[in-house]
Amino acid sequence: MPKKIKILIVFGTRPEAIKMAPVIGEFRKYPAQFNCKVCVTGQHRQMIDPLLKLFNIKPDYDLNIMKANQNLEHITTTVLTEIGRLIEKEKPDYLFVQGDTTTAMAAALAAFYRKIKVAHVEAGLRTWDKQHPFPEEVNRRIIDSVSDLYFAHTEDAKKNLLNEGVDSKGIEVTGNTVIDALLETAKKPCTFKGTVLEKLPRDKRIILMTAHRRESFGQPIANICQAVKKLARQRSKEIFFVYPVHLNPNIKKPVYEILGNIENVLLTQPLEYLLLVHLIKKSYFVLTDSGGLQEESPSLGKPVLVLRQTTERPEGVRAGCVEVIGTDVAKIMRKVAELLDNKAKYKKMSKARNPYGDGQASKRIIQRLLREK
Repeated sequence: MPKKIKILIVFGTRPEAIKMAPVIGEFRKYPAQFNCKVCVTGQHRQMIDPLLKLFNIKPDYDLNIMKANQNLEHITTTVLTEIGRLIEKEKPDYLFVQGDTTTAMAAALAAFYRKIKVAHVEAGLRTWDKQHPFPEEVNRRIIDSVSDLYFAHTEDAKKNLLNEGVDSKGIEVTGNTVIDALLETAKKPCTFKGTVLEKLPRDKRIILMTAHRRESFGQPIANICQAVKKLARQRSKEIFFVYPVHLNPNIKKPVYEILGNIENVLLTQPLEYLLLVHLIKKSYFVLTDSGGLQEESPSLGKPVLVLRQTTERPEGVRAGCVEVIGTDVAKIMRKVAELLDNKAKYKKMSKARNPYGDGQASKRIIQRLLREK
């Protein structure tokens, strides 16, 4: 009987969980070929648990490392140590990580130290600026430097890896697994009744916004909120902002201080993914510093304005469905107004082809692994 490939999948944050869920689901289809174990580090407890339920994932291990206002050093050292112990116990053939989080970086490093192969989902993203996004840009470079299999979401990402000397034999262009998760979730029935979204106005254009990255802490998040405050008041009869606020106090405190008492700004707890996907469908466009939303929203025909200085996802900008606008108050206001008032621009952005995938990325990942046997 052929030996099963032992897989250990590690993730800790909500975006990682979303993007790894379809990969886990695909592994389940091949029980004779793979022995797949799942470990959640649990630093975003309230945001991870509903996703596990939505995608019917029961972790084999839960490290539960969360502590109040945790710093990067705590995440790095704890994950490095705990995943190291888990690797010693499980002795996987591959450790799978996704993206650019500190969890993924520390887990990949733990595998490297024990000479375990690392498979990186969403490999090859780059801004070439180690401060933007911080610390994700450096995290992803470290992960790619110790990886053995690289699942790049686009040809651009593959070129980045090749330029850094990665052997092309280890790279597979798959599309992004977030599109797999999005399309699956968009098909699920959903009602806003009985939720915080129940009373969304029907006579106003909904703008979904998120901002949570560490590089947004301080003045950037204050600028973003001031711009939204002014826009909401100037256009109170025509637009309505919905902002699911990240639980980190560096975001939550200034957001509620600036936007907490504005009639047409709804501040909520982080939304369950099912609600979020259906909110994207209902929104006019998306205002965000998120990476995942830059890929998800265009799949549902929604333009994206990116509240960052740079993006590691230039494909969306070139395709015309994404525009990077930064965090200057006046520029945010100008760009939002432009998208609201310029019907031709809105139509062009909303009709642009999404370059990030066709919903088959997870299948391509598993097929590549099957060829590795």
